[in-house]
Amino acid sequence: MTQRKPTGMTFETWVEQRIRRARDDGAFEGLSLAGKPLPRLDREKSSFEWALEWAAREEADVTAMLPTGLALRKEREELPALIARQTSEIAVRALVEAHNARVDQYYRRPVEGVWVPVGMADVEEMVARWREDRPAPPAVAAPPPAPSVARRRWWARRRAGES
Repeated sequence: MTQRKPTGMTFETWVEQRIRRARDDGAFEGLSLAGKPLPRLDREKSSFEWALEWAAREEADVTAMLPTGLALRKEREELPALIARQTSEIAVRALVEAHNARVDQYYRRPVEGVWVPVGMADVEEMVARWREDRPAPPAVAAPPPAPSVARRRWWARRRAGES
């Protein structure tokens, strides 16, 4: 339906005209449920149930649909795995501090719906756990000392050459 409704024509008349034209063109021929009643649901679904079914059907991530408190709890549970993938202590601290900042904002704002308590992560504990899980750095062998060559100073060489 890319055409606009002509001025002066009622919306109902215009829609009926479009349906009649589609029927005449055969647009409704061969539909799978033609002549059959629409399937009924056993019971009405809540909008949350519908959204979960949609997410499962579309293979979408449902964490975006969680209330803020539950999403933060889930993030807190996944924090050790995220920390293990970090390559530096600075990155670990930044990750934990960012999580704690989101939790702090959650506590400071009014919450719609159910309030879920979420604890803050201890930065020092997480960094210590990250250090424990890291493999020990390989021991780097010191390069062998260069052989020392007895060199005379430039003025000593100059005097030796002049004499």
